[in-house]
Amino acid sequence: MSSTISDNSRRKIRIWSVAIWILLWHGVSVYVGKEVLVASPISVVVRLFTLVKEREFWKSVVFSVWRISIGLFSAIFIGVILAGLAARFKVIEELLAPLITIVTTTPVASITILMLIWVSSRNLSVVISFMMVLPVVYTNVLLGIKSTNQKLLEMADVFEIPAFRKIRYIYVSQIMPFFQSACLVGLGLCFKAGIAAEVIGIPKGSIGERLYMAKIYLATPDLFAWTLTIILISIIYEKVFMLLLRFLVFKIGSM
Repeated sequence: MSSTISDNSRRKIRIWSVAIWILLWHGVSVYVGKEVLVASPISVVVRLFTLVKEREFWKSVVFSVWRISIGLFSAIFIGVILAGLAARFKVIEELLAPLITIVTTTPVASITILMLIWVSSRNLSVVISFMMVLPVVYTNVLLGIKSTNQKLLEMADVFEIPAFRKIRYIYVSQIMPFFQSACLVGLGLCFKAGIAAEVIGIPKGSIGERLYMAKIYLATPDLFAWTLTIILISIIYEKVFMLLLRFLVFKIGSM
């Protein structure tokens, strides 16, 4: 099995392109001339540096990231299991099809408001992140299982290779590109959906609450600063997650 994961699907971000967009942002801010409408990049960065010195800032970050992570990893774990069962038993795939379709097509706001009836606002981001990532993982892994090279499976049957070794050396290597894509898409979805759920549910001590309060008090620099925080957290989280995933695949391949 290959010990590395292909980087073909990774987004390439160039410094010069980021600089152009920041200059454009600054130009719009100068043209509008009102911080309450469009905060300048400088005021946002200054406000962000002020926020990071506050203990409440880090408590909000930990609050949101922890709960979103629970939803993410739960969705990955259960999604892989359900995909395996669906590939093995056709009736399970047919049973899950309507549910996956409903979750995939229903707006996040609708699901969030509905979940608020049954789930406390503090755990809302866990449920919403889970529901957004689960269909992505399930669908991609199931497609990866179905796309497994049948000749390799036939060869494994001929040589009577044990099921565990078949899964490890055939299925895992074949499914990994699909799983990687699912994780990349899921990581983006879970943060966007999780924070959006917090803005609606307004759990105390969350990033969503800080965004909502910034909007209520027209604190536009704060709103931009927290948005920038979410973007940076999402990027760092993705890099660390994919690094750990590549390390895991390397360890499995070298065993």
